[in-house]
This record gives sequence, C-alpha cells and structure tokens, in this order.
Amino acid sequence: MPADGVGAAPAGAVPSPAADQVARLADKYFLKTKETVGRFGDTAVTYAVFMRRPVICTPRLAVQWLEAMAAARGVAFDIRLPHAEGAWVGAGEPLMMLSGPLYHLVDLETIYLQKLGPACVAAYNAYQMCVDLPNVAFLAMDARHCAGSEMADMMAYAASVGSSAARRDAGARGFIGNATDATAHHFGNERGMGTMPHALIGYAGSTVRAAEMYHEAFPDEAMTVLVDYFGQEVTDAIAVCRRFPEIAASGRLAFRLDTHGGRYVEGLDLNSSYAVLDRHAPRAIKGYRTETELRHLVGTGVSAAAIWHLRERLDEAGFREARIVASSGFTPAKCKAMAIAETPVDVIGTGSYLPETWTETYATADIVSYGGKPSVKVGREFLLRYLDR
Repeated sequence: MPADGVGAAPAGAVPSPAADQVARLADKYFLKTKETVGRFGDTAVTYAVFMRRPVICTPRLAVQWLEAMAAARGVAFDIRLPHAEGAWVGAGEPLMMLSGPLYHLVDLETIYLQKLGPACVAAYNAYQMCVDLPNVAFLAMDARHCAGSEMADMMAYAASVGSSAARRDAGARGFIGNATDATAHHFGNERGMGTMPHALIGYAGSTVRAAEMYHEAFPDEAMTVLVDYFGQEVTDAIAVCRRFPEIAASGRLAFRLDTHGGRYVEGLDLNSSYAVLDRHAPRAIKGYRTETELRHLVGTGVSAAAIWHLRERLDEAGFREARIVASSGFTPAKCKAMAIAETPVDVIGTGSYLPETWTETYATADIVSYGGKPSVKVGREFLLRYLDR
C-alpha cells in the first residue's frame, strides 16, 4: 500500500492502541451494541467509510490498525480500498469498504475513524502546497503543534502521502523531511532535519556567534541560520555570509526567515514592500487581491516581499548561492500567494498543513449491508451503489 517515495513503518512497530485498550477508548454505544449482538447472534456486515469534503486518500494507518485488530481477535476483515493511497477522493465517495462480523467490527469504529479523517485532510493540504510551489522543498515542522506523539505520526504520514501525490501529478519536490527522528521514516529518512531555534541565538548573544558555535559542533553539516532574533534579518545574514564565505559559495548556507507578524523585515515597510514586488512580480499586486492575499504578499512578517528583499540584498552583497528558508504560518493559502509572486524561496518549513477546521476531518462509517442484504439509513442510499464495485 505505501505510495512511491513514502517510507514504511520501522520493523517491529505495533499499531496503537492495543486490542486490550479498545473497550476503554471506544464510544459506549458501540460497546453496548457489541454486547447486544453477542447475545442475539452475529451477522456479516459491510461498512462504507467516507468524508463530506474532497480529500487525498490516506488510509494506511487505519488499515494497519484494523488488520492488527483482526489478527488479535482471530477473525478476518475484508478491507477494500476503492481508491489508491494518494488519490483524490470526492466528497461522499467511500475511502474504504469494510466487511466482517458485526460483533468484531462495531466497537472499532471510534478508533479507525480517528486514524483516517484528519490524515486525509492534512494530506490534501500538503498536496495543494506542494503543487502550488513545485520547485520548493518542504520540511514538516508540525510536531510541536500536535496533540501528542500519535497525532504527530499521523500528520507526518499525511504530509508524505500528499507530497508523493504532488510529485506524481506535478513533478513537485515536495516534503524532503521532517523535524523529528520518530516520524522521519515516513519521508524515507533515518533522522529528523533542522539546525537551530531562536534559543540558540539568544544563548550565543549574536547571530554570527550562534553560527560559529553550530559550525564547530557540526562541522560537516550544511547550516541554516535564523536571522530574525535581533530584527536585523539582512544585516545578520550578510554578516554570517562574510564569516563563512566558502560555505555560502558552496550553497550549504541558508537563512531562515521566521519574522513574526508584529513587524516588517529589516529595511521594509508597506510602501517599500509594494516596490519590491513591482520590481520582481508586478502581476502579483496588479490584480484583485483579498486582504489575506495582500498580507501574505506585502504585509508584516514573512511576506513574499520580505523574501524577495532578502534575496536582493544577498545577491547585491555577492552571495547568490546562499539559500532562503521561510517559516511562520505557511498555510495552503499563503503558499498560493507565494506562487503568485514567484517568490525565490528554496525551502519552506511548515506545520500549517494541519487541518485548520477540525470539523472537516470527521470521517463517517455507515453499514450498507447486513447479512448480505443491502440496507442503509434514509438519506445515505447513494452509498449502496458502491457495494458491488
């Protein structure tokens, strides 16, 4: 089932939660139904599992867990996926047709829906970001925004699936890695990626000193230096280049813009931001733009104008090979604005492919067949047509 370019789970990994934890985690009405079915007699059923919005099919974690539960219970589930992993799936189209004994399936619904819906929406978001910026590499930095390690694993998996689909459909570079070792395998890596947080800059006392410390600690690694700590993004980037000219010339030195939305990048204001885009991407500001698009293009923080501005200053200083990494609120909408402005960013670090509207992540499972006879609640008859597919 793994999509091209997506890493398999580490050997020996056990799907969570374990079989003996299901009763504690499942919705109570499913448990009471299980007990009732056990008293009055089991029957074979088929569930159609779907979502109410378009998504990218990202079923592997749910399927692996269902297979583990079937093995633990000594039964067989027939799991049919109408769409391949990484495929676009329309609203209301089943992501999974799940058949087996009702007694052994009914109490699993709570958990497999948790593993399916959020991942499918996150993969959709990651896909859109990668397609809009096909020449940009992405780094998944979502772990700190997740509600625990299980969600972090799910979101990294989702980014890898959306990324692989974008490579397939648009030749995109996509997500090249993530920030933690625990989920690096989803990107085909053994280790997470990253260099320094703001804490190292504060500890060092200057951006140049932080770069020196990092280089001494990790002399063989490429280096990405944060440059917004002191509000001197341009000054500090050029100073680091002058301190490490050979690394800059080799393309192994990058600068990460993470300027918060409370101020402009050094050397910019609203008027000069418009001027920067007028020099490099005039079409970006001449069409109708929403307030959100304008903020991404010429507003405070890490805007398209801010990235163009840093690129200009680095080039003028003779450091054309130095690269730019951008972070801070890179949602699908912000990535689309960056594409409109043909923004010269090399890498985007983002956790903002995580679903923004959580209600959109809700997956639904409806039984569409009992004992081999089609039956579904009123209003969901459209699902019956998938029984024979």
